[in-house]
Amino acid sequence: MSVHRRAHNANSRTTRFTLPIFAVAAAALLAGCGKQNSVDPELTASLIQPVAKVELKVEKVAAGSRTGEQIYKNVCGSCHESGALGSPKAGDAAAWGPRLAQGFDALVKSAIAGKNSMPARGGASDLTDTEVKRAVAFLANKAGANFTEPPVEK
Repeated sequence: MSVHRRAHNANSRTTRFTLPIFAVAAAALLAGCGKQNSVDPELTASLIQPVAKVELKVEKVAAGSRTGEQIYKNVCGSCHESGALGSPKAGDAAAWGPRLAQGFDALVKSAIAGKNSMPARGGASDLTDTEVKRAVAFLANKAGANFTEPPVEK
């Protein structure tokens, strides 16, 4: 046999011996890849919690017991603070001047029936006439009127 043939046979034997070892090692490494990690659901839930939470609380108020300020903040302010849909801004004496000149009763009548883009009772159909009067007095007084807000009966 030639030297070259002997070297080739030795390399061939070494390859035949080491190839199965590498195959077994590779199979052992790949066997762990498909394994699912055990995940703690409590830990996962705590890690993906939102930064803030919003909780809505419904407060029932008996009809007729809301003050003018409460009604203004919850109903009227959404338009009258920004002047949306052409509504006069709260506290703007120039815009409210011609309206205040009509008198308290005319303002209340407009608020109850609705005017221009403003729906009847400002869109809060559960407001009583007395509550509308309170809201009108509160809003008009912000613009310089001196109307007396009807008292809240207890």
